[in-house]
Amino acid sequence: MSGTPDGQGGVPATALPTITERSASSGEYHAGFRAEYRPDCLADYRAAFDGAHLAMAVVDRGGFILTANAALGALLGSDPARLAATPAADLADLRADPRTWAAYREVLHGRRDRLRCTRRLPQPGGGSLWAEIVVAPLPDSCNTLLSVSDISERYDLRARLRHLQMHDPVTRLPNRGLFFERLSMALEAATYELGGSGRIGLCYLDLDGFKAVNDTLGHRVGDRLLIEVAQRLTECAAPGGHLVARLGGDEFALLVEGSSGTEQVSGLATDVLAALQRPFDVAGQRLAVSASIGVVERPSVGTHATELMQAADTTLYWAKEDGKARWTLFDPERNAHRMTRQALSSTLRPAVDRDEFVLEYQPLVGLDDGAVRGVEALVRWRHPQFGILAPNRFIGLAEENGAIVPLGRWVLATACRQARRWQLAHPAAPITVSVNVAVRQVWDSDLVADVAAVLRETGLPSRLLQLELTESAVMGSAGRPLQQLQQLSDMGVTIAIDDFGTGYSNLAYLSRLPVSALKLDGSFVRGFRTDEHPNPADETIVEALVELAHRLGLKVTAECVESAEQARRLRRIGCDTGQGWFYSRPVTPELISALVGSEGHPADESPPAEPGRAAEEGHPDCGG
Repeated sequence: MSGTPDGQGGVPATALPTITERSASSGEYHAGFRAEYRPDCLADYRAAFDGAHLAMAVVDRGGFILTANAALGALLGSDPARLAATPAADLADLRADPRTWAAYREVLHGRRDRLRCTRRLPQPGGGSLWAEIVVAPLPDSCNTLLSVSDISERYDLRARLRHLQMHDPVTRLPNRGLFFERLSMALEAATYELGGSGRIGLCYLDLDGFKAVNDTLGHRVGDRLLIEVAQRLTECAAPGGHLVARLGGDEFALLVEGSSGTEQVSGLATDVLAALQRPFDVAGQRLAVSASIGVVERPSVGTHATELMQAADTTLYWAKEDGKARWTLFDPERNAHRMTRQALSSTLRPAVDRDEFVLEYQPLVGLDDGAVRGVEALVRWRHPQFGILAPNRFIGLAEENGAIVPLGRWVLATACRQARRWQLAHPAAPITVSVNVAVRQVWDSDLVADVAAVLRETGLPSRLLQLELTESAVMGSAGRPLQQLQQLSDMGVTIAIDDFGTGYSNLAYLSRLPVSALKLDGSFVRGFRTDEHPNPADETIVEALVELAHRLGLKVTAECVESAEQARRLRRIGCDTGQGWFYSRPVTPELISALVGSEGHPADESPPAEPGRAAEEGHPDCGG
């Protein structure tokens, strides 16, 4: 079969059916057409095949080319006739990967309708082109048609657009999108890769002090600094062929595929820190920046990209928290603690509504006679999962997320209600109840109104309520907080400074505050050793503070009293009351009632109450 109907590629000499003839029944028309025009149509098809601009070849079931058109010969730089009997898979590079090869074989044997793929094919001049390969069965035949389209221009355009889409316009580094694509591919490849390490590493870094550069010198200088940083990161990663990406702002990531272990990734982080510590000369300015780096290294199998990035982000936060300008390795135990904190934080507010909190009370004992003068209310959380939690486990979280306001109201109301019961039960020996108040309660709530409402509801006299604020909170009070403290003092409520001696210690400001009592921090009392190992400095400081407080008309309570020797020396110095495990651990209200009813005795004759246990709970009052 060769040639064309008229030798010139024109239309066949035989006339086509008229409109009237075409309106005949379909079956008759097609039957007659096949009988009358089949030879000429085959010739037309052959002419179309040979003259087509699309490169094509007919392939038999064995995968060998039966015939190829001129376009395919031109594309491959060969005579079409010489392509006959050539394996089509070799010409179209269909053996490059097992998946494509298997699909191609299925098309040849009629088990698949079509194969479409993209291949880079060599050209005679030494270059190459990108081609779209399509293999599909021919109708009414056991052969298949192979077509090859030159898509180099389209592919190059798509590649340029993708490059722009997947790279940062400032540093020219891969951006977040390309980084996550490469990360996902690396994790997926590790599931079936043989002979590799099966591990992956990540350095996630953030520049320290970059915001100051932007704010003072402008974003143009900031962008040029980012370009310099990107260059140094690329130099650090180049020997190992690691991917460097800018994830946004001043955040960068270095991906270590096939990591050999923690040492390799931490070594890379060390190199990065050293490279960034050298000054940068940018726009006539010599700039110094550092970086905090979170390092994560683990097996690839079972690791998800999102999970890996969360771990890296957490570790980066630890590096900044630990002092910046350093790298920190991911620690599962530390992360578990963080997750526990997060779980506690998210359930604090609902816990108040579910009545999961209880109060225990620790006595404040007169150092001269050993009588109970008051108690401090200490909150405990009966957590359904973690058991009884001391204040140091959740008070800081409550202050951070604002749950301290409703929790503080509950503590205030519960403590005042109990103090009223004690007053009614022991009218001859009323005791004061001390309630800790966080500085956020002073700022975020109407503390004066809350206290007035609770006192009115419970019937507790204001003189039997003492509010404790930390020294750092009280000493810095001004404006509204100071006004609230003054109003509370005018109501008859006692204001005490807790942990005195560890904060600002602005003694000049102390005289202007509406304060009635000081609670010396336990660190001073712990410095009181035995007579065989005295610490005169701590004793001198405490003696001076007590004398100063008394001259200002303030009562003094010593915290963390754990031994008879400490109690004796505090009594000699002139301290008014003591609090600590030497007298009693925090106990239930019923036990406080028993203590109030008992007779007092000199402080240094009181029996010890599990000394040393106070420090285990980590609360500054040595009972919480």
